[in-house]
Amino acid sequence: MAIIVDKKQKKIDIAFACKELILNKGINNITISEVAKSAKIGKGTVYEYFSNKDEIVFELVNILMSQHIEKLKIALALKTSTKDKILEFSTFFYSEDELELRKLYKEFISISLASPRKEMLEFQAKCTESYFIWFYEIIQAGVDKGELKKEILLLAKGIFVVGDGMFMQNSINSKESDIENDLTIFIDTLFSLMEIK
Repeated sequence: MAIIVDKKQKKIDIAFACKELILNKGINNITISEVAKSAKIGKGTVYEYFSNKDEIVFELVNILMSQHIEKLKIALALKTSTKDKILEFSTFFYSEDELELRKLYKEFISISLASPRKEMLEFQAKCTESYFIWFYEIIQAGVDKGELKKEILLLAKGIFVVGDGMFMQNSINSKESDIENDLTIFIDTLFSLMEIK
């Protein structure tokens, strides 16, 4: 009797089997042979599920981002003020809990910039759009509750990209540890100007 393989789960298993390898060496410094060895499968089996190494990073980012979203929903539900929600929203950029996702996200961004593929660009655009809508709704709720001046809505897009910008800049300069302080100062200053007292 033939064994039925859950191809979707097998793809996930292969990706996660080589996650540590990617995190430790970077996608550009590993081979398909190393991927196969980490997943305890043959090279041919890797190619049954992934056209190239980049797709493995894409798979991991996709899964870990979904997990991050679920954790963030729970964390945001526990916050009462808009400022605390915005601070929580920004923890992705420095939280120890999201270190692996950040490393893989950097790999993903690097791949997307170096050799953009339609599905990766669409994924990035979809993520950015859904996160921005979520972020905007948090700010809108703060305005509706009377916590914030309505003018902050005009700044929402700029506020949203600040975290990404700091993350990318600090990644280039290898100063990720400064992000928490920089973002906290930025958000504190912004709220001192925009909070209704």
